[in-house]
Amino acid sequence: MALVIDTGVLYAALDASDPDHEPCSALLGESTEQLVVPAPVFVELDYWIRKFASADVWLAFCEDVVGGAYAVYPLDAELLVEAARIQARYADQPVGLVDAAVFATCEVLGERKVATLDHRHFGILRTSDGRGLEIVPN
Repeated sequence: MALVIDTGVLYAALDASDPDHEPCSALLGESTEQLVVPAPVFVELDYWIRKFASADVWLAFCEDVVGGAYAVYPLDAELLVEAARIQARYADQPVGLVDAAVFATCEVLGERKVATLDHRHFGILRTSDGRGLEIVPN
């Protein structure tokens, strides 16, 4: 079992001043599942950390990744196309590559939940069998 993590949860867990810090930090710290970060999340997370936190926070996070705290799920050609299909299916919504890749990673891994603060996008996305993902933290 894995917990696929979107940018907002990671950022909130890393920034003690974020209003969602406590539930996100607790979610990641108490999870017994493998914490999986789709590769596109790193680009978005780097942007937000360097804009609102510091290079030291980014470095510490990257060192945690190397230390095994998080597994990196690669963006290969197949995942890229699946993410683009999701974006096309929801063309009337502003679903970006990062969210689509996170959702596609959940589908590929057979996971029925996602760690995200983005209820707007993940609340409308549906799996190939028509089900929504459980969003954590609540």
